[in-house]
Amino acid sequence: MRVYVVSLAVGVVVGIIYGLLDVRSPAPPVVALIGLLGMLIGEQVVPAGKRLISGRPITAAWIKTECVPHVFGQLPTSLQPEQKARSKSQS
Repeated sequence: MRVYVVSLAVGVVVGIIYGLLDVRSPAPPVVALIGLLGMLIGEQVVPAGKRLISGRPITAAWIKTECVPHVFGQLPTSLQPEQKARSKSQS
């Protein structure tokens, strides 16, 4: 339940910012997508900050394993022929 309340509160704050910037909701698709990308990137500031405060370095490997999957999600991959056949048979 807490996640929903926090999500609503953040949504209200973003709505206020949109109002101050005179961007009406629903925002134009490009503006909305750039805003979502900014939120995803901004979320990574907290773990990176915690890592720096604890004295651990931010390495490319850490970014690849901890940040990239969260920002981009599961990236699509090319299906192998047997996987294609299996997915067609499940449809």
